[in-house]
Formats: sequence, structure tokens, C-alpha cells
Amino acid sequence: MGVVTTFTVAAGHPALAGHFPGAPIVPGVLLLDETVRAVERSQGDAPRRWQIGAAKFLKPVRPGESLSVEHEGLPNGSIRFLVSSGPSAVARGVLRPVGAAPAPARASGAQWAAEPERGSATLVAVMIRLSLALGRPLARGLLYLAAAYFFLFAPTARRHARAYLARALGRAATSRDRFRQIYAFACTILDRLYLMQGRYDLFDISTEGEPLMRAALERGTGAFLLGAHLGSFEVMGAVGRRQSGLRVVMAMYEDTATKLDFAAFADPQNIPEVIPLGHLEAMLRIRERLDQGCFVGMLADRTIGEAPAERVSFLGSPALFPSGPMRAAAALRRPVFFMTGLYRGGNRYHVVFRQIADFARVGRGERERAVREAVTHYAAVLEEFCRSDPYNWFNFYDFWHRGAPGPAPPAPAPPAPAAPARRRGR
Repeated sequence: MGVVTTFTVAAGHPALAGHFPGAPIVPGVLLLDETVRAVERSQGDAPRRWQIGAAKFLKPVRPGESLSVEHEGLPNGSIRFLVSSGPSAVARGVLRPVGAAPAPARASGAQWAAEPERGSATLVAVMIRLSLALGRPLARGLLYLAAAYFFLFAPTARRHARAYLARALGRAATSRDRFRQIYAFACTILDRLYLMQGRYDLFDISTEGEPLMRAALERGTGAFLLGAHLGSFEVMGAVGRRQSGLRVVMAMYEDTATKLDFAAFADPQNIPEVIPLGHLEAMLRIRERLDQGCFVGMLADRTIGEAPAERVSFLGSPALFPSGPMRAAAALRRPVFFMTGLYRGGNRYHVVFRQIADFARVGRGERERAVREAVTHYAAVLEEFCRSDPYNWFNFYDFWHRGAPGPAPPAPAPPAPAAPARRRGR
């Protein structure tokens, strides 16, 4: 997180007398009170009124334990805190200042996940079986119907897609533009089915930056692999087949995972291990996998609830990007790579790797600056590919918090292309 302060609740504190006789436990309200005091002491501010935005008590605290409070400010003025006793977390939550102006609504992965799905699980299962029976060329014909349905009967998503495309294209988006984006999304969903079956022979895949991944793999220290809701992450498996020993595990919030379940139809070898975020053991499992030389994949373009975030420029206006993945990489002193599998039409994908940051040599006092620079770099790389491949962006919600797009800035000149390595489908 950020600033760390310490405190101890003495055995003679009056709140312990009735909580509980013979076996005293520090009350949760006392922990919160001491946390507020610790936060105010570290900030040097005059006392102010706080309200509890969220609080969770994870472990009983005995009097006399030395407790540390790690805390950081959030973009809306709130304070996120974690109370620990030695290596064990005992409480965590969010403090909100009383009387503060309400923060603007966050666009988040949770917002998109909360939207009711169209269709039914039965229809999805039927589509999957038809796709497997007909083969990819004929199954792609069915996608026009699915994309047309979504285009006609999802007005909110259509409105937000229009606002994004105006920024990425530098002009007003036409109906053809909006349909192309939805159809590209449908194609990547269909191709996920075949990729999870290991049918890489169906695709023509080119790569850019693969030597970076090979060098990181040879070092054996593991790395973070940050993607986005841009193109396909599953196509990464094609690179994994060429790099012996390359293993990728996914870290994600279970509540925002896709509801399209292809696991029953997939090759078990192509189903990655998933580390559910939001649990105490998540960071321990991430560290363990990194120490084993694995790559930890995360999607880093959607904020979740009040999770730490940075406001940076993206496609002409400020937008929130989660800082949690970068903070985890900084805490574990690992390199960070950007990865995307851009859909280029037909059976063609272009896989890109870019190094975003390397926190191995970043000192504790430099972490905040390094994290912000890394988030800004990530957003800049993502913007580059949103402009070069605009129909690959699949965040169909209000990403800029209802900010008016205004005149879109001119697209920057593309960098000189690297010579891609190609892998032809059979």
C-alpha cells in the first residue's frame, strides 16, 4: 500500500474490562479508532470526522500485540487501510471523510458484470455444440446473427461503444464501425473455444516482442503479464507451445470472470490455473507461482469497487486504471509486461509483448512514483493499440465516467513496425 505506522493496545485499556473477562480481545471499534489516530498522525492533519466505508476483521487481536497500519489515499479522498500483527492481517477496510463531496461514479468491471446477460445458458451450450460440429468456417456465419442481435438490442452498450470509437478513430463512429467492433468481439469469443481445445492449427499467428518473454523465462524469476479487454488473451497459448517451460496462471476477481464457460469442452491442458483475488492467500499463491518461474496474467484495464487506482490520460481524457497489479509487482520486485492478441480478421491474430516496468531495482521510497509511471506507461501502450486496432476494444460501458469526449485528438504516428515472426495455420 503506502504509509506504515504502528500502535499497541495496552492490557490496561478500559475497553478490555468487559471484552472478555479472563480472555481479553481488542474490540473492533477500538481497532478502528486507533487506525484513524494512526492515519491522522502520519498525515499531520487536524482531527477530522470519518465514516467507515468498509471494514472486515480477519483475526482476533490480544492486548499488547504490536500492530502496524498500512494505508494509502484513494482518488475520491478516502483512505484504504490494512492492520497487521506481524505477518498476519487482522483487519482491513476503507475510511471515508464525512461531508466530502460525493466521488464520481466509477466505471468498473463490476459495472459490466452486473449487466444481465442476454440469451440463456442452454442457448450458449447449443451454440458451442453447433460450432464444434460445423467447424470454425461455418460457425463464423452464425456470428453475424449473434452480433446483429447484440447490435440491435443493447442500446446502452451501443452508446458507450460509439463514444469510445469516436476517440479511437478521431471521427464520428458509423453504424458499420460499431457493428465491426461487436463482430470482432464475437469472433474472439468463438475462437476462445478452439484455442482452449488446443486447435492452434486453425490460426495464422504472428508475434512481436517474443524474445522479451524468452529472456524473462530464462531468468526464471517469473513476471507479471498484464493484458486488457483488447483482442484475445487465450491466443497466448500459441506462444506457450513454442516456449518450453512457459507457464501462465491467471489472477482475477471471480465475480467479474466471464460467464461463458468453455471449460467442459476444453482440453484440460489448456485451462490455466486461476488464483482468485480478494482472498488473503492470493498474494501468497502469486508469490509462490512467481518463485516457480511462472508468469502471472492479469487484466489491468478495469477498476473494481474502491480498489486503488490512478487517474491518467487515455484517448484524450482522464480515466481510472487500477494500480493494484503494479503495486503487487512492486512489492514482489518483479518485471511487468503488456500482452495482447490482436484480432486482424479471418483467422489472423497478432500477439504483442512490451515491457512496461521492472521493479527489481526500485527502492521502497520510490515505489509510489514507479507505480504511477508504470500505470501511465500501460495506459499509453493500450492507447497505441486502441488506435491501431480500434475494433479490438471490448469494454462496452462508460469508461470515462460520462465525460464528454470532445474533439478526439489526432492519432499519433505509428512506430516503425517490428519484423514479426509468423506461424501459419495448417
